[in-house]
Amino acid sequence: MHRSRTMEEEETESLSQVSMFFLHSPEQNSDHLLRESPSPPCVNGHRSTISLRTDQGGTFCFICFSNLLSDQRVPTVHVSYAISQLSIALSEPVFLRSLLSSHVHFLVSPLVQALSSFDDAPIAIQIMDTISLLCSVKESSIGEDFVERISAQLSSGALGWSRRQLHMLHCFGVLMSCENIDVNSHIKDKESLVCLLVEGLQLPSEEIRGEILFVLYKFSSLQFTEGNVDGIEVLSSLCSKLLCLSLEALAKTQREEVRLNCVALLTILAQQGLLANSYTSPVSSMSLDEVDDDPMQTAETVVARPLNVLFAEAIKGPLLSTDSEVQIRTLDLIFHYVSQESIPSKQIQVLVEENVADYIFEILRLSECKDQVINSCLRVLDLFSLAEHSFRKRLVIGFPSVIQVLRYVGGVPCHPFQIQTLKLISSCISDFPGMASSSQVQEIALILKRMLERHYSREMGLFPEAFALICSVFVSLMKTPSFAETPDVLTSLQESLRHAILASLSLSERDSTQISHAVYLLNEVYAYCSAPTSVNKTSCIELRHSVIDVCASHLLPWFLTDINEINEEATLGIMETFHSVLLQNLDVQVVDFAERLVSADWFSFSFGCLGNFSSAEIKQRVYLMLSSLVDVLLVQKAGSHIRNALPCLPPDPQDLLFLLGQDSSNNRELASCQSAALLIFHTSWIYNDRLADDKLVLASLEQYILVNRTRSIRTISDSPTMLHLVNLYSLCRSLQNKRYQISYSLEAERILFHLLNEYEWDLGSTDIHLESLKWLFQQENISKSLTYQIQKISQNNLIGNEVHNVYGNGKQRSLTYWFAKLISEGDNYAATLLVNLLTQLAEKEEQENDVISILNLMTTVVSISPTASNQLSMNGLGNAIHRIVFGFTNSSFGTSFTTLLLLIFNILASVQPGVLKNDESWDAIFIKLLNYLSLQDTAVAQQHKGMMVIGILSLVLYHSSDGALVEASRSIVLNPYLVSAINTVVDVACSKGPTLTQYQDETDIGEALAFTLLLYFFSLRSLQIVLARAVDWQTFFGPSSNLETLPVVCIHCHNLCRLMHFGTPQIKLIASYCLLELFSGLLEQIDVKKEQLRCSSSYLKSMKAVLGGLVFYDDKRVATNSALCLSMIIGWEDMEGRTEILKTSSWYSFIAEEMSVSLAMPCSASITFVNHHKPAVYVTVAMLRLKNKPEWLRTVFDESCISSMIQNLTGTNISCEIVILFRELMQAQLLNSEQAAKLNRVFQASRKQMLINGTLDETVEEQVQRTVSSIHDHGEVCDYLVNLMVSNSLGHTSGCETNSQKKKQVLDEIEQFSNVLPPCKVYTNANRETS
Repeated sequence: MHRSRTMEEEETESLSQVSMFFLHSPEQNSDHLLRESPSPPCVNGHRSTISLRTDQGGTFCFICFSNLLSDQRVPTVHVSYAISQLSIALSEPVFLRSLLSSHVHFLVSPLVQALSSFDDAPIAIQIMDTISLLCSVKESSIGEDFVERISAQLSSGALGWSRRQLHMLHCFGVLMSCENIDVNSHIKDKESLVCLLVEGLQLPSEEIRGEILFVLYKFSSLQFTEGNVDGIEVLSSLCSKLLCLSLEALAKTQREEVRLNCVALLTILAQQGLLANSYTSPVSSMSLDEVDDDPMQTAETVVARPLNVLFAEAIKGPLLSTDSEVQIRTLDLIFHYVSQESIPSKQIQVLVEENVADYIFEILRLSECKDQVINSCLRVLDLFSLAEHSFRKRLVIGFPSVIQVLRYVGGVPCHPFQIQTLKLISSCISDFPGMASSSQVQEIALILKRMLERHYSREMGLFPEAFALICSVFVSLMKTPSFAETPDVLTSLQESLRHAILASLSLSERDSTQISHAVYLLNEVYAYCSAPTSVNKTSCIELRHSVIDVCASHLLPWFLTDINEINEEATLGIMETFHSVLLQNLDVQVVDFAERLVSADWFSFSFGCLGNFSSAEIKQRVYLMLSSLVDVLLVQKAGSHIRNALPCLPPDPQDLLFLLGQDSSNNRELASCQSAALLIFHTSWIYNDRLADDKLVLASLEQYILVNRTRSIRTISDSPTMLHLVNLYSLCRSLQNKRYQISYSLEAERILFHLLNEYEWDLGSTDIHLESLKWLFQQENISKSLTYQIQKISQNNLIGNEVHNVYGNGKQRSLTYWFAKLISEGDNYAATLLVNLLTQLAEKEEQENDVISILNLMTTVVSISPTASNQLSMNGLGNAIHRIVFGFTNSSFGTSFTTLLLLIFNILASVQPGVLKNDESWDAIFIKLLNYLSLQDTAVAQQHKGMMVIGILSLVLYHSSDGALVEASRSIVLNPYLVSAINTVVDVACSKGPTLTQYQDETDIGEALAFTLLLYFFSLRSLQIVLARAVDWQTFFGPSSNLETLPVVCIHCHNLCRLMHFGTPQIKLIASYCLLELFSGLLEQIDVKKEQLRCSSSYLKSMKAVLGGLVFYDDKRVATNSALCLSMIIGWEDMEGRTEILKTSSWYSFIAEEMSVSLAMPCSASITFVNHHKPAVYVTVAMLRLKNKPEWLRTVFDESCISSMIQNLTGTNISCEIVILFRELMQAQLLNSEQAAKLNRVFQASRKQMLINGTLDETVEEQVQRTVSSIHDHGEVCDYLVNLMVSNSLGHTSGCETNSQKKKQVLDEIEQFSNVLPPCKVYTNANRETS
């Protein structure tokens, strides 16, 4: 028997084996490895050929290393030391090269043997690191040896399922991950290996399952990547069991690395279709009998549930993982599984029903908007949506999470999953409209609005499908119950709609699809805001107007410009939208849109579309839209003619003209087409959209009249069709006349005129072109018909039934308006027919209502076009009115009298005086009106008719100043009744004293006094004409009690002063102009006859007191009139030497001082401020012209004051009055030479500026109102007469001069200033001191 070895012996042996590494002398270097001299054997006697030297001087013996690792009795510390020494040696390049070239394969067996022998984890790790280091060298093929040995070891199952097997699996997995190792070729028994690994998945150890799953993942990946048929067959044969066990492992494990390995394996299988195919495989679900037949299966591996259910359960754990990588890989697994074509929708439905979608929505909620997580979730949810019924219910739960994602992806340009997110949003809202709350609706709308806004501004791009989905989502939002209750959502919708349209129109490439989606949204929005439940809401009205504005301002111009680049679908969509607008409520916006269409030649454009697209849908849409356009635009709403004939209408306007020339007596369809054709041409032509040449149209119309003459007389005489025919025919004839072409059919004209004269028709019931209207009223042959039309116009005007149905000069106006313009032009029979009609009616007393309507029409005509009064008067209006007036009796003036008075007033207010000069009929009319006044009970009739008569008489007197109506004016001013009545009214008013201010203009006394004074003003202007200087103006000055009653209308000056002092503002104004007229007449008389005033000083003193107090009155017209009158009195007194009072009067010095100080202040640079002091300037100038000037003038206008006044002068504030003031100051020797020179420079600079500007600064003279609208409005009549009085006053008080007139006055005064400057002895400072 051999004695057993002791512990000491074993340790000694192991130490001898470890001593395979020993050190030589220090001087030994690496060159020693290259010497070929034989090396001594190792300590254990092994030959040197199986050993290698290291850089450190030691020797590595392969046999010792192998024995050490193979002997399980060797202490682990020795094994660990040996492996570490090998690792150190491997790090030496020379050693490694020598090893790889000769002895590397000696390491395979001991390392694999050691790995399978030790349970110690650190040693196993050291071994695996060493193996990995050896295999990582590119020049080495040792990796294949390791793969072959380890795979064989694993396939044999010799190690069982121990820790050693775990290390082997891990090492095998590491080897399979090396890219430089040909793994497939060196696994000899793939089937046994895979079977063993699959069996190992049933082990309870998660650590081992994790390693197995990783090896299976790597193995599967290699087989499919390299296309290894054997390996693929092995996997396919075991797929069902592998899937079951893998899913069970995935469902049970809580370790993230196991989940990652398992998910990776399943993903590979899913990508290759094995996961999907296993559901249809007969072994996908095993019974107990199959378990008995197959000894490799156990009861634990039997699939009790369908594999898809197991899959759904297994992935829930990874989906809930806190590791985002696990979640993402799991989502990728689901995607690859579900995306297989072989997966039926039922399998997807199972996943959804197993709540997998809920887990994904939860991941989205917690994703913090990380791109990778969102992308993985959304692409799975996109596939889940195929299971529509089941997924919709789950989508409701995850809807808030999807909104959260939308908020993120909506802000990222061209985010790859915008489309999927928008699909989910759209699906949820459309399938469950009531699910979205108001806040969610608002948030979605805001997000989509921002996306479209940034897309339009080119800040962010959008995929075409994303753009389409946004439009679809908005449409779905509008259908949700919460939409109408959401605040501000309509504002977001309005802005989004505008951005969508503008973005689609601004694309450089014409994407008709995107345009179609934008137009679809536009159409749906308009339908929403026009629905019965929304039509009256303020926000919806605003939205509807916004839609129309988008159509009119953006879509329409683009559509008209780029029609050739738009496909048929987009064209149909745009036309449908426009048609929807025209079909809705007929408000101002819709009418404006319709007018924009026709002003853009929509009829021609529509037929152009029919030329581009020949489909029946386009034709139907074009004609339906034209019919609706006609309904909106035309008075008679005749669009039904087009709709009725739509199936038979051709697509070409030339064909429509051809149809007009056919006989339709026995063809109802042709007759319907002809009516539609006439309507189309009629509508297009009144909007100047010529569908064909006018010569062709005229020829077709004449053919239509000639061929269908019998039918025309019988059928269309009372229908809109005849009016369309008349308008078109008249317009074509008018256009020919303008070109001096007279080629037309006399027979067709005769037939048409016969129709017009024999049958009743209403010109106001149809739309007509202005040129057609003019041509008709130039045709003497249809005078009878035109007279009837005038009667219809007057009746419509009387009852306020006017419509705007005449088109011309780019405007749409009423028939009455253009009728007035025709009368004023005078190249037609309109005025003649109107006056003749009035004359005829005046002869028939029983038709007074018709007379009133014609009188009203004439009044309207004159108010529209005041120059029409000239034409009416020249065509005998005076004679017609004379007949009416003399048909009245003294006891009854008839019901038409009021209307007649209004017409006469307006005629006189607008007619040119020369027209009335030779018409004696007017004189008789005004005598009759004077007679009417004398029959009234009161002094001056204080009622509507009486006031209007006074106004008419005032206008008669006004015209007499131009030489017209002189005899009538003489009768007025010499009428004893008027003289008495006016004196009575004035005496009553003056007797009121200070209480006169209580009688406002609207009271009987106030109105009577105002009209009396106005009549008196115009009588004063007329006196010098009608009485030829027979009036002694001095008789108006002095107490009336001391004078005999004058034979003319007279109000004395002192009474006028009383009225100016005590009267209301209006009475003050009128009385001041009357007084100025009296003073002007007296001034002229004194200058011509060299007379002296016959009135007393006390009389003048009382007038000066009143006039001086009004110089600073608020109404500058009253103040200026008072100042001018006061200036005249001062001049008269100076002539007679009565100016002593001025030298001591503080009031006059106050006027001059106030004016001078104000003009010397810097703020006086404004022309308005200068004008404010004009009255004081007039008075000051009058005092400067006195022979004996008051001494206080030199104190007021001292050197500093005048210098300041000159300093404030600029080119813009120099007026005529200012120049006169400085001229008088210079002539009064109050200016020194320096001041005069400076003034001259300022005036000359201003003169130069005015001459340079020329007429550039000419302002349009404000037109005085030339007519009044009602006899009952005394204020309107009075205001007109006051304005007429002011504009025709003497002197500089009217303020109605044009800018050029004012400039001329200033230039004339500057010229006079320059003329008096050189010879004038300038009063110097030295002379002033001496004086």
